[in-house]
Amino acid sequence: MEIDRIDGRTPNQLRPLACSQNILNRAHGSASWSQGETKVLAAVYGPKAGTKKNENPEKACIEVIWKQKTGQIGKLEKEYEMILKRTLQSICILTINPNTTTSVIVQVVNDDGALLPCAINASCAALVDAGIALKHLAVAVCCCLAETGYVILDPTKLEEQVKGEPMEHGIITSVTHGAMPVDDYLHCLERGRSASEKMSAFLRRSLQPKLPSDLSKAA
Repeated sequence: MEIDRIDGRTPNQLRPLACSQNILNRAHGSASWSQGETKVLAAVYGPKAGTKKNENPEKACIEVIWKQKTGQIGKLEKEYEMILKRTLQSICILTINPNTTTSVIVQVVNDDGALLPCAINASCAALVDAGIALKHLAVAVCCCLAETGYVILDPTKLEEQVKGEPMEHGIITSVTHGAMPVDDYLHCLERGRSASEKMSAFLRRSLQPKLPSDLSKAA
């Protein structure tokens, strides 16, 4: 028996998606991504000459800066920066512009759950808008294990407070918060993969005018 959610969605139903590109005049690329009431802006600047300390000068460097809606960032936001950087580096072709740095600025507009996946999706769209060479697109999905044991997709902030959240399709990056049985984790991955197909189709439709032909046709 499927559970009822506060907003009326089924456990495997995403919130309405929205994506816009080229929204900031001074950035080399920019995008906004919304899932329900969660909204994130991403801006890309670069590539700029030189790499950051401890980075490989023979490859391009991706820098991620996370900005909260209000206040300073904390430990969780620093973790988000690290995860987002690792994810973006995995999809960018880093050998094309060696010894350069591309900065991705993530601005949280509103957080009503699944914030990190929204940031990943917005950043990917902004990289495309900036013309950064990519090996493939990345889309992120958040799952939540409810107290009843059901896996629910795209949780709201209230639903996230019940239990933890894994993510992703592909899988490029997977992050969990809290403990859960292995079977439940695998169930989360299965449901996330299914949802990521819908998310990927939406992202491709949104980015179609600017996608290279090899990425627009890729599965």
